[in-house]
Amino acid sequence: MQAGKVIIIIGVVVVLIGLVVWLAGDKFSWFGNLPGDIRVERKNMRFYAPITSMILLSILLSLVLWVIRKFF
Repeated sequence: MQAGKVIIIIGVVVVLIGLVVWLAGDKFSWFGNLPGDIRVERKNMRFYAPITSMILLSILLSLVLWVIRKFF
């Protein structure tokens, strides 16, 4: 069952990422507050669009996946 192995690996990776964020959450306070992240707060409305943060996350994940594909 190849699909089962992939699902288990994805689950382990998600748990590891969750542990890192949980244990070092205060170290990532800059994430989401980068220049280019749109934040509008009014009296009865709040809008947040983390454009720069998501671009940075996309580049980082693309690099990680590229490295993984190179070695496997």
